[in-house]
Amino acid sequence: MNAQERIRAFMVESAEVLRAASVDQELTGALAEVASSVCYAIRSGAKVLLCGNGGSAADAQHLAGELVGRFRREREGYTVLSMASDASVVTALANDYGYDEVFSRQVTALAKPGDVVMGFSTSGNSMSVVRAIEVASDIGCTTVGWTGAHGGKLADVADIVLRAPANETRLVQDVHGGLIHALCEAVEAELLGEWTKDDKEKSNAKGGGVLRQGA
Repeated sequence: MNAQERIRAFMVESAEVLRAASVDQELTGALAEVASSVCYAIRSGAKVLLCGNGGSAADAQHLAGELVGRFRREREGYTVLSMASDASVVTALANDYGYDEVFSRQVTALAKPGDVVMGFSTSGNSMSVVRAIEVASDIGCTTVGWTGAHGGKLADVADIVLRAPANETRLVQDVHGGLIHALCEAVEAELLGEWTKDDKEKSNAKGGGVLRQGA
């Protein structure tokens, strides 16, 4: 297999797992429930807190960026924060409390009842993420676990579980990336109504939306 064939095979495998996710009614139903929870939080003045490690930290930051900024619609920013983004906070907490508490400590400082707290872990067994969800549940937050098919410990503690139909890390992350965009689409549609020609013109005029050039 040459390099081009290997690349195509790799991309086909990713496309197949995304296709499987798109017809998984349990998964898409859970994502619709997450979208409703996020919209309720935004409407009520609550916030969304996100966490994850490594590639999952990048997914948390990605989702925060789309919701604080915009996905396809020109709109106000939503109150969403990635707890993996502040290196000083994360390293201080890891040093003083141990890495398992780097997100749970932030949850105790930032979360209030009615907030939504999401944890990304492809295995579902990242203890720093599991601990954050446990603490958020005790506070009275709606909790969401983003996992692979096995679910792991995260599936046992989160209110809503988004299980990608794969267990290999890269494939789980491929699905999570697609779910992030689908979630943003659903949130903007619920809060702003359906996409219109006027929305497209406004977004394109600012270099955003489907023709966004700064991403």
